[in-house]
Amino acid sequence: MELREAIGRRRSIRFLLPHRPVEPEKIQRMLEAARIASHWGNVQSLRAVVVFRDSAPPEVRDAITAPIAGYQIRLAPVVIVWYLETAAIDEQADRLRELVKGGALGFGEEKEKALEEQLIPIFQSIGDKLKEPGLSEVDCGQGIAQATLMAFEQGLGTCCLGSPNTDEIRQRLGLPDSCRILVLQTVGYPAESPEAGGQRPRQPFEKLFHMNGYGNPFPRSETVVEELRSDQLLQDPMPLPWREAELAYLKRALGIKGHGLL
Repeated sequence: MELREAIGRRRSIRFLLPHRPVEPEKIQRMLEAARIASHWGNVQSLRAVVVFRDSAPPEVRDAITAPIAGYQIRLAPVVIVWYLETAAIDEQADRLRELVKGGALGFGEEKEKALEEQLIPIFQSIGDKLKEPGLSEVDCGQGIAQATLMAFEQGLGTCCLGSPNTDEIRQRLGLPDSCRILVLQTVGYPAESPEAGGQRPRQPFEKLFHMNGYGNPFPRSETVVEELRSDQLLQDPMPLPWREAELAYLKRALGIKGHGLL
């Protein structure tokens, strides 16, 4: 599957085949994609614990739950617990030195001196501020997005879920207090169609994006829209006419009780 197709079909796949395990090498490829994602200062604060349902201890499986759509976690063969390690910022100076040595930061004969006497002291003076929520979450999101694209490239489906049980998850997984859990990502082979019911509703383009200042909508070219649709980067909007029948089938096949929201 080409990357363009993966982007176009990167839907949240909520229904996964519980009986089909995911090969560890496919998970590794997801992690490799996350590892090489861009991160400010090359800090790489994105980390993960991969939980395989068939081999993880019961207390770990019980800890990674979500109050909404919890069936997704119960059925998923793999759940990746993505977290941000704030202690990585304590190694900021070494990461910057690596960038300068590799030729990715600065120029000229005085670049190493400028690094040690100017840039590193600046970062050290705001180290605690950099550990607060903000830019690091954005760059961690880039890594998770790259992992998601790699999953779809390999025929897998994923869905990212939040959980209020972060303290319990941290304790059960043995994570240090310096980490912030970001999201739980279910991974498996899709039980539903790739369309997943069609394109989710989105806010109008003109409401979201502006040009040269707030209140001046970025002009949207219908020619570009048609090109994206032709390349299958845009799908038909939901609901597709057969979606309710598919959901009824999935509920029976996967043994999901109730309305499937909790």
